[in-house]
Amino acid sequence: MLQQKVMKISEKLIEKYNIPVPRYTSYPPANYFHSEFGEKEYVEAIEASNSGWPQNISIYVHVPFCTKMCHFCGCNTQFTRDTDRMCTYMEAVKKEILMVKKMLDPVRKVSQVHWGGGTPNSLPVETIRDIMDTIHENFEFIDKPEIAIECHPAMLDEKYTEQLVQAGFNRFSLGIQDFKQEVLDNVNRDAPKVPVKEIVGWIRSHENTGVNLDFIYGLPFQDIKSFSETIEKAVDISPDRLVTFSYAHVPWIKKAQKILEKRGLPEADEKLRMFLEGYKILTENGYTAIGLDHFAKANDELSVALKNRKLHRNFQGYCTRETTGQVYAFGATGISQLEGVYAQNGKVPDVYLERINKGQFNIEKGYKLNTGEKIVRHVITEIMCNEFVSFEETARFFTISVSDVKQALHFEEKQMESFVVDGLLQMEQGSVFKVTDAGRFFIRNIASKFDPNLTNENKRFSKAL
Repeated sequence: MLQQKVMKISEKLIEKYNIPVPRYTSYPPANYFHSEFGEKEYVEAIEASNSGWPQNISIYVHVPFCTKMCHFCGCNTQFTRDTDRMCTYMEAVKKEILMVKKMLDPVRKVSQVHWGGGTPNSLPVETIRDIMDTIHENFEFIDKPEIAIECHPAMLDEKYTEQLVQAGFNRFSLGIQDFKQEVLDNVNRDAPKVPVKEIVGWIRSHENTGVNLDFIYGLPFQDIKSFSETIEKAVDISPDRLVTFSYAHVPWIKKAQKILEKRGLPEADEKLRMFLEGYKILTENGYTAIGLDHFAKANDELSVALKNRKLHRNFQGYCTRETTGQVYAFGATGISQLEGVYAQNGKVPDVYLERINKGQFNIEKGYKLNTGEKIVRHVITEIMCNEFVSFEETARFFTISVSDVKQALHFEEKQMESFVVDGLLQMEQGSVFKVTDAGRFFIRNIASKFDPNLTNENKRFSKAL
């Protein structure tokens, strides 16, 4: 792939497009889920998913526990060091997996397993292995599945890492966030006890293992210089993939984030400069930009998929169309992402535990998509993943007309004119759209113009930048 160029982004564009828009990790976004969707609807959706696309199964395991709470965190997690409580919870997760398995067509195969949280590696490794054994005993796998776990590097040692590999994990996502100690101290996050490069070495000492490093920009005491130094250090470590997440400030959801307001958050223009500088460093050192904030080495399967316009995305993150699957989520707050339905478990671990032990699913809310919303989801996913969408190709995918596609989107060419004029989007005959290099930084804004739901002003989102 040709080296991607870094465009200079004007202050005018930053001011113009730094508005609240969805992140589009799903469509419709999670704040459209509603409580009228419950256990009955979820059971029906699981049964229907056997004939849905994709046929592969993607398993998500949510561990809602941390031994220390980071102030920036927007995830559903609780503080605890009670190992017995954690293990009791994971026994319920195992039961939920078996409950769902009974309803799945046995010919379907698992292509992805992802453990998130919270802090999955706060669990005893024996507990993790027990769940993984249950999955392997009850499901068939495709060749070369991705089996990933999010880890807090401060809680890893060499033996624990080896035991995770032995349990079947072949990809490790390390939540570094920043290498600057002052930043970590002010967001209440522990630093690793050994250099991250050494931890990566432990992982890579095992065959066929991949490493992701995750960072956040927009935190107190970060600036362009310090964040650039962090990314340069990351390049030296040479992970297979790297993420630079934009800090999402949502204190109306996560009250602990108010602490960061008092310590000073970077302004939007400086925050974007951090990202641009990190982008420049990474692309000049052989990484391909994937979507808005992910990067992968040029020979990584994600980079190859982007080149061939076969990149996909689900709640597990970016993946190829070959490895993507319908997501079946297990654990408190887990969101299943089936062909036509989203279903979210309740957020309180004790309530989740009680219901699962009674043989009942703990569905708190969900959403069933109609045909029009599936079309919108497809278009937004293509833009967010492959930076390209064709209404003709979309029409063929759904066996409908281009007119039907436009009707589902409530599409009018004038919606896109601003992006074309600003050099962020190329549009051909009002039906083919290609995001430019500069447009990649405003891809959420572009995607939002394909979203007819945004006429609803009652939803709240983080800002684009």
